[in-house]
Amino acid sequence: MNAITPLRILERNANDRNASLVDAPADDAAPLDAYSRAVVGAVETVGPAVLHLQVEAANGRGGAGSGVVFTPDGYVLTNSHVVAAAKRLQATFADGRTMEAELVGDDPDTDLAVLRLAGEAPTFARLGDARKLRVGQLVIAIGNPYGFQATVTAGVVSALGRSLRAQSGRLIDSVIQTDAALNPGNSGGPLVTAAGEVVGINTAIIAMAQGICFSISANTVEFVASRLIRHGRVRRSSIGLSGQNVMLPRRVVRFHALERESGVRVEATLSGGAARAAGVLPGDIIVAFDGEPVGTVDELHRMLTEEKVGRPAQVALLRRAEKLLLDVTPREHRTTASG
Repeated sequence: MNAITPLRILERNANDRNASLVDAPADDAAPLDAYSRAVVGAVETVGPAVLHLQVEAANGRGGAGSGVVFTPDGYVLTNSHVVAAAKRLQATFADGRTMEAELVGDDPDTDLAVLRLAGEAPTFARLGDARKLRVGQLVIAIGNPYGFQATVTAGVVSALGRSLRAQSGRLIDSVIQTDAALNPGNSGGPLVTAAGEVVGINTAIIAMAQGICFSISANTVEFVASRLIRHGRVRRSSIGLSGQNVMLPRRVVRFHALERESGVRVEATLSGGAARAAGVLPGDIIVAFDGEPVGTVDELHRMLTEEKVGRPAQVALLRRAEKLLLDVTPREHRTTASG
């Protein structure tokens, strides 16, 4: 049996002078009011720290995006792709104040960048712990889509732990998926909880889809931003090769007691790179690195952290039917290198 609406209840009790149209939707309005209060509160807390970025590129072209102040001394978070090749950056806040900003550092591998304001910001937002998020939780996006400043959209956390491929080719891990609407110009703006904490930096949408949007988690942001402020870059290691994922014959997996049924076939090694210096050849299939099994290029990338720079590691690879162990010393990664 279908539920009876409050309006029908009133119709059946028309003789009851105590019934009123105001009474009927009261209970329905209560949760909407709570929802509205949560969104309004978050926007009032974080909104003043959100800025519109006007970007003048070195080639004379212009662009725009969003950012959010996240420290008391005027450091700003945004996307790397927003400020790439920028010659001049101008920040405008919702209260109308405008000031120059300079690039402190950017990291294309996570699509994050940190700027420093030339003047005093109205306020700053606090980073939250994205690991505490739950699927279905209310989140709010604040930004400047298509130049419409201080635009607010709300939705829920659609999924956690997604991976997103950066323009550099590396995977960004622990990405937040949300259905809070994002459009061009939202890039670099904050994803905020009802408590007014920034849990992500909005970075991408799937074209032609509805409600599939992605944010870099605040925990990744915290890791990257601290290094950009300190060093102007994020150090990662590289062994200087390009490769692709390949499946291994089962007999080979069994014979060598491998933990993965796939590996990384070396397509090329960079001249002067660590892999070539160690004797790695095109056609070799890497199956382990520093004692950990390797089944894909992305797994190898995740192992090439800044701690590996300059520290010898053992690479296990298959060359024809033979398994070899070679010592390789990773060097600092440059975004143009593949691995």
